[in-house]
Amino acid sequence: MERFTESISLDRRLAAVDIRGSKAHAQMLAQVGLITSAECQAIILALDEIGGEIEAGTFPFRTELEDIHMHVEQALIARTGDVGRKLHTARSRNDQVATDLKLFVRDAAARIDGLMENLQRAFIARSERDLDIIVPGYTHLQRAQPVMVVHYWLAYCEKLERDRSRLTDAVKRLNFCPLGAAALAGTTLPIDRQLTASLLEFTAPAANSLDIAGDRDFLVEFLFVLSLTAVHLSGWAQEWILWFSTEFAFLKLPDALTTGSSIMPQKRNPDVLELIRGKAARVIGALTQGLFLLKDLPLAYNRDLQEDKSPLFDACDTLASCLELAADVVAGAELRRERIAARLEEGFLDATALMEYLIRRGLPMRTAHETVGKLVSACEAEGCRLAQLSLERLQSACDKIEPDVWGVLGVENAVKALSSYGSGGRGPVLEQLAHWQAKLGMHA
Repeated sequence: MERFTESISLDRRLAAVDIRGSKAHAQMLAQVGLITSAECQAIILALDEIGGEIEAGTFPFRTELEDIHMHVEQALIARTGDVGRKLHTARSRNDQVATDLKLFVRDAAARIDGLMENLQRAFIARSERDLDIIVPGYTHLQRAQPVMVVHYWLAYCEKLERDRSRLTDAVKRLNFCPLGAAALAGTTLPIDRQLTASLLEFTAPAANSLDIAGDRDFLVEFLFVLSLTAVHLSGWAQEWILWFSTEFAFLKLPDALTTGSSIMPQKRNPDVLELIRGKAARVIGALTQGLFLLKDLPLAYNRDLQEDKSPLFDACDTLASCLELAADVVAGAELRRERIAARLEEGFLDATALMEYLIRRGLPMRTAHETVGKLVSACEAEGCRLAQLSLERLQSACDKIEPDVWGVLGVENAVKALSSYGSGGRGPVLEQLAHWQAKLGMHA
């Protein structure tokens, strides 16, 4: 029974936040007169000693004490006697663990946010040296239109910024203090929940004691944010795995971030990227576990909630390691300029630019689309590019074409022609890069 019900093997990780919450609770008890100032000081000093021992790895953990809360309380009583027995006045392990988890998630969110920003910085830091590189943009994994490669880097900055915004929103919703809800109904004692919330830097006390005891919405929402971030990292990893392949050959990865084959001496495998892609499954699995954990629970607390820490800790650790390595990969990768340039004109990347040229000349969009489609088919049959057709040939397809058509044909011209806000042309990309450099304090 002890082995089955213990959680100390996992929740010892909450020691620092558990002690932080207990110190605030002691200060509140002293403020309202439920313990004396001297008793409060004795409790805080003893809690600091216990915290120091846990951090140093000298604190003894025993399965019979079940969880971190009982370990800290028993150690406190061993040091202070009846004074320590007063700490649990007006609280339950139910509101205590909810508070610990909120403090942990809040700290974890700050760490994850910092790692996301570091990855954004890695993309922006390499952008100046990549500014002259044009690559194909894809839809359906088929060549579509050309864009500045920095447009790719900025796209991932945007995704990460939305992830960071979701983290901020999630913390706003979790930032209401559970302490004082006790087991489920509150307490008859004259506690000051506003003070406790203030001491722990919460926005306010949570408002309903029955809801507080079993609320893990904040935890599942946090896991969702981590999951969507993991999905974004996985998509980026997949893209760079393709770019690293011989078939694409856009990218060279640092040897330190690849491995060789056990049997094929020529192989360099993108293991870090593949593991980032694979570890996304663990983070998404943690979200699924959290949702299933809550789906059948009546109010208020149920012991099922002991199982909330495993997915939380694993998702945090997994995503943090992925973000750390992703920044290293982004900083160390090199674009293979010659290989990219050698095939850049393949795939009729300038076809849309030609179509829009015809639209500007007065053709209806669908007519322009059909006209360029026929020209592309002719080029495919003859093994040439649009820019290699003669002016007469182009004019035979549409008499509105003038010599200035060469200003949009060819990949470089097609990119120069992209001018709308947020597009992949040089001007809009430089505008967005300047925005991100200013936002991150990374002026060129």
